[in-house]
Order: sequence, then structure tokens, then C-alpha cells
Amino acid sequence: MNEYLRISLLIAILLYYVFIFHLLKKDSLNLKYTLLWLLTGLVLLITVLFPVVLKYPLKKMGVVEWTNGIFALVLFFLILICITITSIVSKLNDRNRKLTQKCALYEKRIRELEKKVFGEDIKETDE
Repeated sequence: MNEYLRISLLIAILLYYVFIFHLLKKDSLNLKYTLLWLLTGLVLLITVLFPVVLKYPLKKMGVVEWTNGIFALVLFFLILICITITSIVSKLNDRNRKLTQKCALYEKRIRELEKKVFGEDIKETDE
């Protein structure tokens, strides 16, 4: 691997970690999701520091250039992270929909109870 490329990748990984820890410090990232990003950075760091680790698997896959192998690895991890985040967002979307439905049912029930107790329609307020 070209030394200039290796140094550039090490600097990029260092900036990556600084950014991840900055987001973690600001509470912009949840710790359990941050672990996935940290693991990804660790794998990339090991790959850049010890490119020989990839020599045999890349050779078996037919990859000739180290850089192509590294970028394929980065692409793989980005796709993995996107799938994970999509799964998380889907679960949160379902939970949000169920919560909204429960809230609407409770609101309807409260209005019905108010009608029973007070015997008249109470003005609806939008919140």
C-alpha cells in the first residue's frame, strides 16, 4: 500500500473518531449505536495499519489492488450501517404510530367521559 495513502487514511480515521466522540459528548448519538461506528472504525484502522491481514482474502476474491479492497470493505460497512439504521428507524416509526393511535383512543375516551360527567359538549382544544 502506498505510504501517502496509508497516512491519509490514518488521518481520516483519526478525524472519524474525533467526530464520533464529539457527537457522543453532545449526546447526539446513543451509546449502543455508537459502538457500531466505533467497531467499524476499529476494523478500518486494523486494515490500514496491517494491510497484510487482507492479503489472503483479497487474493481469493480476485482483488488485485489493496485500495480497491479497502474501499470495498468501507462500502460493505457503510451498507451494513445503513441497514442497521433503517431497521432502527422502522422500529421507531412503528412505535410512534402505535403511540399516536393510543393517544387518540385515550383522547376519545376522555371526551366521552367528560360528556357523561358534564352532560354537554366541551370545546375541543388543539394542542
